[in-house]
Amino acid sequence: MTSALYPLKFLPLYKNVIWGGNRLRSYGFNYDPLPNCGELWALSSVEGRESVIANGFLAENTLNEAIEIYMGDLVGDKVYNRFGTQFPLLFKFIDAAQDLSIQVHPDDELAQRRGMPCGKTEMWYIVEAEPGSRLISGFRHDTTPDEYTAALKAGRLEELLHAEQPQAGDVYFIPAGRVHALGKGLLVAEIQQTSDCTYRIYDYNRRDADGNLRQLHTEEAMDAIDFSGIRGHANTRYQTQPGLSTTLAACPYFTTRLVNLDAPLRKNLEDVESFVVYLCVDGIAAVKAQDTLVPMHAGECVLVPAVADQAELFCEGPAKLLEVSIDTTDWTDQPSTENDCIAQYIGNQH
Repeated sequence: MTSALYPLKFLPLYKNVIWGGNRLRSYGFNYDPLPNCGELWALSSVEGRESVIANGFLAENTLNEAIEIYMGDLVGDKVYNRFGTQFPLLFKFIDAAQDLSIQVHPDDELAQRRGMPCGKTEMWYIVEAEPGSRLISGFRHDTTPDEYTAALKAGRLEELLHAEQPQAGDVYFIPAGRVHALGKGLLVAEIQQTSDCTYRIYDYNRRDADGNLRQLHTEEAMDAIDFSGIRGHANTRYQTQPGLSTTLAACPYFTTRLVNLDAPLRKNLEDVESFVVYLCVDGIAAVKAQDTLVPMHAGECVLVPAVADQAELFCEGPAKLLEVSIDTTDWTDQPSTENDCIAQYIGNQH
């Protein structure tokens, strides 16, 4: 069984949304007859939207079915023991032709109290940013629930929120509890816990296709919000070096590194106890592992099974890959908490 596993590639899942754009067509994706593709799900284990394998003898099986067969050989023993056949991460490309709603996600504890398996911590890698595009990440200063409620009722919520104008290549870590929103003109790669729970706080009085105001989750959001202010910039500062991977985010839910690829690169995976996902965010690349070469372009990803000891990366011209795994070194029998995640992240934030 071990020798049969190989790097997996997946069919994209397209989602038409009210704020979505059409930039993903220029990346080679055809989502007709949808009028737009606001979200491309590159790798998903969400119930009802499970990714389907596109290559090799496992083609046409879902990711969940493959995990059921190969278990720890595919995702890592510790990962399988904790999550079973549920893949713990969701990978998306988000194309915002209009502002997304101002929203917040619950942490693990709150989500589980409300009958969901986990919360939603995520990160953004800015792939494209039109001039003047902006995003929201947290509050400008420490805010009380009363201040927040008064501003929300008065239509002045944005006055309390921390906004930035990102550039391509910027990285934002969004822990559960942080109020946030992507703005018009951004194309973003998103890595998150496997959860589709979003509490919509404010949506600019936008109406859906039937003319109805979109649903808000004002009461549900209150218990989820972290009212702390952002100190300095919300984005992660990092520097890259040729031939080396640069850590962009590290928390109990995922570790993400940026690989600037301009020549073949061999990666030693012997010490990685989980799967490794390579998500292409720029250019054309390929991943070789277990004697199998899998090509990909921006917007696609390849899942290298945990049983692989190494991977070779290739490119056709310069390319950028996000290398994502889970650090299970300090895992206990209990799920990691959101505070653990934030504490590990603080050192990288400015």
